[in-house]
Parts: sequence; C-alpha cells; structure tokens
Amino acid sequence: MVGALVNLSRLLLDSTVIIDALRGRPAASRLTALRRTGVEPWVCVISVEEIWRGLRHEEESIARRLFNGLRLAPLGVAEGAMAGGWRRDFAKRGVTVHQADCLVAAAAMGIGAALATANTGDFPMPGLLVDHWPIGY
Repeated sequence: MVGALVNLSRLLLDSTVIIDALRGRPAASRLTALRRTGVEPWVCVISVEEIWRGLRHEEESIARRLFNGLRLAPLGVAEGAMAGGWRRDFAKRGVTVHQADCLVAAAAMGIGAALATANTGDFPMPGLLVDHWPIGY
C-alpha cells in the first residue's frame, strides 16, 4: 500500500469472503485462523446489507452470529468523500467502479486495513492493499 498506513493486524472482509464462510467453504476455517495469527476480522455495513439481502430466513441466525464476531468499520464523511473521489476519478478515465465497492474500500482504508475479496478486479483503488481469497479457497 503506497502513501497510507496499513495495520496488518486488521483485515476487512468483502461479501465474497463472508458468503464463502457462511456456506462452510474453506474461507470459514481461514477466517477462524485469522484470530490465531493475531489478525482482527472486520466488516463494513455495506457487506452486511449485501449478505442479508440474499439470506433465506433459516440462515439469519448463523449470519447474525458471524457478524457479531466481527468488528464494524465505520463509514463517515471522510470515507464517503474518498469513495466519491474514486468514482469521479475513474469515471473521467471511462472506468466504472460501483458505489458499494468504493464504500467498502473506503471503509478498509479508514481503519488502515487490507481488504480480503475474491473479486480483486472490483477494487482498483490506489493505495488499497487487497488480499485475494479465491472462492472456495
């Protein structure tokens, strides 16, 4: 990560990682192992909404337990301005980046965390450290 401080003991989990963990795929054990290595798993409310939108009613209790075990990265004016700046700058170059992805990236930057995701191409934001967690890994 260039130009910003990254706390390597913090990792913000994107929706792709959370979905894999909820489905009992290897991301679940990798997520459990984070704490043994001293890494704090974080989540952004954007990812909470994305996950909750796709849940079946019977999956809600396990999702609630997972989210209760994660720290919540705040989204405030600074993160909103960062996300909006990225969208504006990428749009000037003809590149579309999604609002949700920009807000998740800004949340990670706001807490000085790396971002764990299966969709690394969705996060081209300068200065963001992205940790690739392939689906099913």
